[in-house]
Amino acid sequence: MLTFGSVVIGVDELPRASEFWQQALGYRPREEPDDSWAILVPRDGTPGPQLALMLSPSDARHQPRIHVDLYADDATAEVERLTRLGATEVESDGAVAVLEDTEGNRFCVIGRG
Repeated sequence: MLTFGSVVIGVDELPRASEFWQQALGYRPREEPDDSWAILVPRDGTPGPQLALMLSPSDARHQPRIHVDLYADDATAEVERLTRLGATEVESDGAVAVLEDTEGNRFCVIGRG
């Protein structure tokens, strides 16, 4: 079974983007951000997808900088199932698999734990 884990947005300035999205969504940092990542979660603890912000060298006007992470109890089985449905595996490092849907949109499958 797959569930939404994170919506990931590429940003130019992490502190500025983090402040904007915290205010816009009522989110807070899950933990102290590092130099290239911030993960935001609902401030009041209600269930909801996390918003991950990552530094991105691409220009948002020319290349979309948003993608979805899907979490799986059995990531290997889910990647196999998704490829049978028409997805293409682009790369994998064992912990994270990057796939493309039938339209070429990339997304990640990440094993829980």
